[in-house]
Amino acid sequence: MDLSTWLAFVAATCLIALSPGSGAVLSMSHGLSYGVRKTTATIFGLQLGLVLLLLVAGAGVGSLLLASELAFGVVKVAGACYLIYVGWSQWRSGASASLVGTTVEPAGRWQRRFATGFLTNATNPKGIVFMVAVLPQFLTDARPLWLQLLVMAATSVVIDLTVMHGYALGASSLRRLMQSPRAQRNQNRVFGGVLMAVGAGLFFVRRGAQPT
Repeated sequence: MDLSTWLAFVAATCLIALSPGSGAVLSMSHGLSYGVRKTTATIFGLQLGLVLLLLVAGAGVGSLLLASELAFGVVKVAGACYLIYVGWSQWRSGASASLVGTTVEPAGRWQRRFATGFLTNATNPKGIVFMVAVLPQFLTDARPLWLQLLVMAATSVVIDLTVMHGYALGASSLRRLMQSPRAQRNQNRVFGGVLMAVGAGLFFVRRGAQPT
C-alpha cells in the first residue's frame, strides 16, 4: 500500500469511526456508567470485532455473505437482536454501583464488557456491507494481500481506539452529574433506548446498500 492510498484509507477510517453508530453509543454508555478505565475492555472488544469484519471482508467471505440472502439475513437478524437485547438490558438496569458509593465490581465483569463490545461490532451487518463495498478500493494485486490487510487492521484499530476512548471520555466527564439513582436510571433508559433503536434499524439494512 503506497502512501497516497494509505492516507485515503486513513481519511475514510476516520470518517467511519467519527460517524455515530452502535460502537459509539456503547462506548459513551459504558463511559458514563463505568468510567474510561473500565470502558477500555469494551473498546478492545469493539476492536476485535472490527478486525474480524476487516479480515472477513478481505478474505472474500463478506462478498459471499452479501451474495447469499439467507446468510446475510441470519447475520442481520442476529446483530439486530443482540443490540436490542443489550439496549433492553440497560433500559431495565438500575443505578450503577460505581455511581452510588461503592467501587466493588463483580468478578469477571470486564469479560462481559469485552464480549459485549466484540459482539456489537462482529454482528453488525452495516459493518460487513461497508467493508465489502469500500475495502477493495484500497487493495492492489501489486502487494501481498496479508500485508495490506495487516496495515489496514493496525490503522483501523489505532484510529478507532482513539475515537472510542474520546467518546467514553466525553461521557465519563458527565458522571458527576449522574450521582443520584434517578439520574443513573434516566441515562440507562436514554442509552438503552438508543441501542434498541439502532438494533431495530439493522432490520432494514439491505444487501449492497451503503451504510449511513
